[in-house]
Amino acid sequence: MNKPIKSKRLLMVQPNLQPPGGGNGVCAWVLEALKERYDITVLSQGPVDLKAVNTFYGTSLQPDDLTLVPCNPVLVRLLGALPIPFSLLKAGLLLRQCRRIQADYDVLMSVNNEADFGRRGIQYVHFPWHYLPRPEIDLRWYHNPTFTVQVYQNFCLRTAGFSRERMKTNLCLVNSNWIGEKVESLYPGIETRTLYPPVTGHFPAIPWEDRELGFVCIGRISPEKEIEKIVAILDRVRIEYPEVHLHIIGTFDDPGYSERILDFVRDRTAWISLNVNIDRQVLIELISRHRFGIHGMAEEHFGMAVAEMITAGCIVFVPDGGGQTEIVGACREVLYGTPEEAIRKIKRVLHSRPLQDRLRAHLWDHSSRFSVQRFSAEINAIVDLLASEDSNRPRRP
Repeated sequence: MNKPIKSKRLLMVQPNLQPPGGGNGVCAWVLEALKERYDITVLSQGPVDLKAVNTFYGTSLQPDDLTLVPCNPVLVRLLGALPIPFSLLKAGLLLRQCRRIQADYDVLMSVNNEADFGRRGIQYVHFPWHYLPRPEIDLRWYHNPTFTVQVYQNFCLRTAGFSRERMKTNLCLVNSNWIGEKVESLYPGIETRTLYPPVTGHFPAIPWEDRELGFVCIGRISPEKEIEKIVAILDRVRIEYPEVHLHIIGTFDDPGYSERILDFVRDRTAWISLNVNIDRQVLIELISRHRFGIHGMAEEHFGMAVAEMITAGCIVFVPDGGGQTEIVGACREVLYGTPEEAIRKIKRVLHSRPLQDRLRAHLWDHSSRFSVQRFSAEINAIVDLLASEDSNRPRRP
């Protein structure tokens, strides 16, 4: 069967599509949603392994769905040889290349935070590049002190020819209302629209009675996730409910911190299991077999792990801060500010089946906001809107 003719050309400016990374995953699903209706070109810093992208993120992108345009290879090799990532500089130089070719495209888009395309486009902000102080997850040794970050950011802006005023004309998508407030405070006058990332995969509907009386904790095993706090909370809960157990599911991201968590697990092998680098289908089944989830990071930008757990039908306890509060619908019974509050609320829920049923219904109602179908419909409507605006733009002769 012949494929439909795609009348509009879209340029996606994305430094990297390769897994892991939540931002790259959102970009992959944007491409998946748009591939049938838009002629898509991806401008990136290197080759794209679509097989790895599809396997990790659950997409089905094929080579003929995209045209791949790499950045200047000499520049990529030069920047790649430097001892620190220079992510902002690389992104800025990629946008500089975009501005040289932007006239050939109907829609310009990036899923890599603020973008200056040279004209109005679509940007998706996970956490604004220029917001200070930086979140702990972003910090490395070269980010100290904050003055150094400011100097580096200003250097990148000048080198890339980045205009904040042009950037502010973009249709600005954000991954949570919480991030939207940060963007709007940083760039007065900009308007944001929240588009929650999609949760992918089919989570089996296992009856509550058949689920294990245990908790799952998902994510990178790194300091900002505060896994030791979770262990300390459940240590206390188990005094009254000794049948409770925990699965820590994720990937090692920080060698020193990972060793600390391994020590925690060695001391508690009777009730803690560590599941590292497991297949996604195994992860989905493991989450779906448990009644509860718990998260430790204080201010997640969005909280994909939390969204996955509630989509699987878990009751999830999360810190009272960041975008994750939106995922649970600001439900006070599962939000905690201190470990003591978490212990008290968890025991209250464990003690009451009617409360469990009420929370399950509340969280399930909110899970529909993170479906692939909802995400695909919204991103198509958004891109169509910008494409219709572009129809009156003067074309290159």
